[in-house]
Amino acid sequence: MSVTEMFSYIQGFLSADQDVREDIRKVVQSLEQTAREILTVLQSVHQPSGFKEIPTKCAKARELFCTVRMQITDLKTKFPVEQYYRFHEHWRFVLQRLAFLAAFVVYLESEALVTREEVARILGIEVEREKGFHLDVEDYLAGVLIMASELSRLAVNSVTAGDYTRPLRISNFINELDSGFRLLNLKNDPLRKRYDGLKYDVKKIEEVVYDLSIRGLAKEPEAGGDK
Repeated sequence: MSVTEMFSYIQGFLSADQDVREDIRKVVQSLEQTAREILTVLQSVHQPSGFKEIPTKCAKARELFCTVRMQITDLKTKFPVEQYYRFHEHWRFVLQRLAFLAAFVVYLESEALVTREEVARILGIEVEREKGFHLDVEDYLAGVLIMASELSRLAVNSVTAGDYTRPLRISNFINELDSGFRLLNLKNDPLRKRYDGLKYDVKKIEEVVYDLSIRGLAKEPEAGGDK
């Protein structure tokens, strides 16, 4: 093979790779748009009247996750299954956002931490990498940490809406979450930096709870009481 032929072959390889990346980018753009639509639906819970609409908003968000599953099914066809991590950077950010949105929906519905398996089910993907397109554990953890920031905002807005027990429940949840993350030996730099932000969320929520306490508004919900 001559030098010209060799570089022509390489150019063909590069062009094919670029075509794959372009196809992936198009689907990821659609996923990002759907993620924005889900976020717009859920953002309304921060409004004074939003707490009454939580079940309706969560149901709407779950409908939109049906679109997410179809888009991810399309994404899976754009690259060889064994090359997941070769193209991972293209969808890493949107997958973390979707993990956050799934976690937020589950929290709003049950005030519980969503499992990685449940997020994968909501998104229509796998948990184990051997089975194909999957939810990487670090993407799941990043989504959970984004949710923590959203809950710190919710704690503040709960007070504005006159819901004085919700910040206490959020505080207990976030402290448990913080304790859980302390058990992990995080090596991933972006994830570690995002986790470092969790202490600010904890501090922000504690300030809300403290303010409620000194005003005599903080009362622990009775066992078995309504959420």
